[in-house]
Amino acid sequence: MSTGVDVESVPLVDLAAQQAEVHEEVMAELADVFSSASFIGGPAVSNFESAYASFLGARHCVGVANGTDALELALRAGGVCPGGEVILPANTFIATAEAVSRIGAVPVPVDVDPEYLLISPEAVAAAVTSRTQAIVPVHLFGQTAFVERLVPIAQSCGAVIIEDAAQSQGATRFGAHAGTLGAAAGTSFYPGKNLGAAGDAGAVLTNDPGLAARVRLLGAHGSSEKYRHEAIGFNSRLDTVQAVVLKAKLARLHAWNLRRRAAAERYAALLADVPGVEIPREAPGNVDVWHLYVVRVQHRDAVLQALHAAGIHAGIHYPVPVHLSEAYAGGHSGSFPVAEEAARRILSLPLFPHITAEQQQRVAEVLADAVGAAGS
Repeated sequence: MSTGVDVESVPLVDLAAQQAEVHEEVMAELADVFSSASFIGGPAVSNFESAYASFLGARHCVGVANGTDALELALRAGGVCPGGEVILPANTFIATAEAVSRIGAVPVPVDVDPEYLLISPEAVAAAVTSRTQAIVPVHLFGQTAFVERLVPIAQSCGAVIIEDAAQSQGATRFGAHAGTLGAAAGTSFYPGKNLGAAGDAGAVLTNDPGLAARVRLLGAHGSSEKYRHEAIGFNSRLDTVQAVVLKAKLARLHAWNLRRRAAAERYAALLADVPGVEIPREAPGNVDVWHLYVVRVQHRDAVLQALHAAGIHAGIHYPVPVHLSEAYAGGHSGSFPVAEEAARRILSLPLFPHITAEQQQRVAEVLADAVGAAGS
C-alpha cells in the first residue's frame, strides 16, 4: 500500500497551528492584562469562566491551576473524605486516581466495556460497597461515558458522580455536554487537549451553586474573605494569562471539533479494509470530539516502532492500567482483562484540527505496511 514517496513526518498533535490562529487576538488581550497589572484573577478569568460555562450549558465554571486539582477539588467539594472509596476505570491517566489518593480516599478501579473502553456500569455496580462515596466516569478519547446508566447505581448507594471531562470538551451524549451530567466535573486545559492553554490550567464545572462555592473556597486556601480561613484548602487558581489564551481558543473550539470529526471519518474510510486494524466507533447517543483516534492492533510495540521510524508520531494512551502502575502496586495482572488487553493493543494515531488529508493518507499507508510486516 506504500507509495514510496518521501513525505515529511506527521506529528501526533500540532499546537503551533492552533496558536497561529489565535496569536494576534491573544497578544492584544495580554497587552491589556500587563498594562492593567491584573495578574491574579480579574476580568480575563471571570470572562473565560462565564464563556466556558455557557458553551457547555453549565451554571458554574471555576477555573483552577490544572486538571488534577480540578478533580481533587470536585471530589472534596462533593463530599469525598479520607477513607472513602471512589470507583474509577482502570484505563485512565493516573491523575484520575491521584486526585482520589491526595484526599486520602481509596481509588477502586474497575474494568471497561470492550467496544468503547469506557467505564463499565456492570463493573461499577459490582464494586459498590458501604464505603463508596463517589463514581468517576472518564470521558476517554473524546467520547462521553454512559453516565445515565451510572446514576441509579450512585443513587442506590448515596455516591456522587464526578466526571473526568479532561478529554471531552464539546462532546455530547443525547444532546447534553460531557461535564454537565453528574454533580460536578473536573477538566484539564493541558496544551494538547481539545481546548488547550499555553501551560497548565483546569476547571470545575457544576450546576450546584453550593458545590461551586465550596470549590472556590478550597482552591483559595479555604478562604472566601481575605485572612479569614474557614477550611484547610490549598492554592489552585486559573492563571490570568492562560484564561486569555483559553478564551480565544474557545471561540474556535466548535469549528476545531468539527475538523476533528471530519478527520476521524477520513481515517475510518482509509482504514476500513486494512486487515489487522480495529478502528474506533461512536457509541449510539454520542457525538464524539475525537481528542484521540485510537485503533487496536496486534504486535502493537513493533507497529509503533515502525511508525516512528517512518516519521509518524503515534502514541499510546495508556500503556499501563492504573492498577498495574508502580504507584498502585497492590494490583494484580488479570484483575481487569478488558483494560489490560486494550493496553497491549491500543495505538493513538495523529489527529488534530489542522491535520491534512495528505498527512492522514500517509499515516494510513505506513500503518497498513507496519501491521502487515509485524504479522508476517
